[in-house]
Amino acid sequence: MIKYNPKIWFKHIISFNHSDTINKLWKELIALGLFTLGIAYLEINYIGNTEQLSELMQVYSLIGFVLSLLLVFRTNTAYDRWWEGRKKWGELVNNSRNLAIKISALTDESETRAYFSRMISNYCYAMKEHLREGLIMEELDLTEEEKKEISKYEHKPNYIITKIYERLHAMKKNGKLSEQNYIVIDVNLKTFSDIIGACERIKNTPIPYSYNMFLKKFIFIYVTTLPLAFVNTFGYYSSLISIFVFYVLVSMEILAEEIEDPFGKDHNDLPTDSLSKKIKGNVQEILR
Repeated sequence: MIKYNPKIWFKHIISFNHSDTINKLWKELIALGLFTLGIAYLEINYIGNTEQLSELMQVYSLIGFVLSLLLVFRTNTAYDRWWEGRKKWGELVNNSRNLAIKISALTDESETRAYFSRMISNYCYAMKEHLREGLIMEELDLTEEEKKEISKYEHKPNYIITKIYERLHAMKKNGKLSEQNYIVIDVNLKTFSDIIGACERIKNTPIPYSYNMFLKKFIFIYVTTLPLAFVNTFGYYSSLISIFVFYVLVSMEILAEEIEDPFGKDHNDLPTDSLSKKIKGNVQEILR
């Protein structure tokens, strides 16, 4: 995730970075410019100024309004997914701290505290990479036996939460944890599965295919035929208008596509790496 000062706006206008859509669209912008220039050439030299084409300006204004409403819905939907993902990771930060605080208050055994410290941190790192469909073993603090066991699991976070429950059951069985305290911890621990389930829902439920394809085709047809309405007024400059409109509309669609799956490594995705690091630092501080 790109960190920036939102109060400094002029610097952002003149600067370009890897997430800027113009870096992704420059080939399409050139191709569109050549295509619309060809349409303008045909209209100027072979079709001429007709009354029907002059009236197209009003039609395109109406279609542009409808298209803008569709894009507003598209970007709002994508941002809702991004923001919900951020809220779920915020819950994970808070619940990890709360769980560590409860464990710290219930036991003074250094070995037990160290175990929960690394397992809570491991869960966050495993969840981060699970949402990216991978696992970085070097990020996890596991014994050799645990590494062999976790490799057999497709859902790595499930393995870690299972090991935490096994340790809690052992503590309860040995009389080191009362039934009441176990229930208190269990309520907090269940939220871990709820959080990852919500994140999986966000990741695995993209915008419906038909809606996505319709919007892309709508934008393409709208932009490539714009010179039909603007050539009579702007001549060959109508190609520049088409390029600008294409850049604005498609940029909104690309940004929506990028943030609707907020758990990856794109520049506008959630900072799950830094959040995992923060959780690990907080938990280690509480259970040291």
